Amino acid sequence: MKDKQNNYAFIDSQNLNLGVRSQGWVLDFARFRVLLKDMYGVEKAFIFIGYVTGNEALYTELQTTGFICIFKPTLEIKEKGTTRVKGNVDAELVLHAMIEYPNYEKAVIVSGDGDFHCLIEYLEANNKLLKVIVPNKRYSSLLRRFAGFIVSVQLFREKLLKNKKASLLDLP
Repeated sequence: MKDKQNNYAFIDSQNLNLGVRSQGWVLDFARFRVLLKDMYGVEKAFIFIGYVTGNEALYTELQTTGFICIFKPTLEIKEKGTTRVKGNVDAELVLHAMIEYPNYEKAVIVSGDGDFHCLIEYLEANNKLLKVIVPNKRYSSLLRRFAGFIVSVQLFREKLLKNKKASLLDLP
């Protein structure tokens, strides 16, 4: 029997969702939560996500499957006749990783964004980094020096593939 681990995951939901979709598939978040617990001993999984009115069912589903949702207010940006929603969660993810720092043994960072370089560097230097899960084949070159910690979510595609009957509108 494996010793119980007390690892935490810090997930950039936008980076994960867009990265996976750019590879042509949709992530089953419930299965992803199970994978984090089973493979990496993740007891708490914080998912950082922009709050958009109308997506409450998604947020409830994430919480029901074991994620702790940290919401970021979003902005509507109008460009060239289209409106896009922006909710950058980088600062919140770094802040929560440091607030929770004394409470976990190791951290799993889920993002391929180079903005997390300083956090990943600090965690590694203090023997608190377990893995960096990147959502797609291409990730920031700033993270290359942590290659020994990096694993691509694509390796788990078959396990994490959302039911093909699910709507693509299910996720932000």
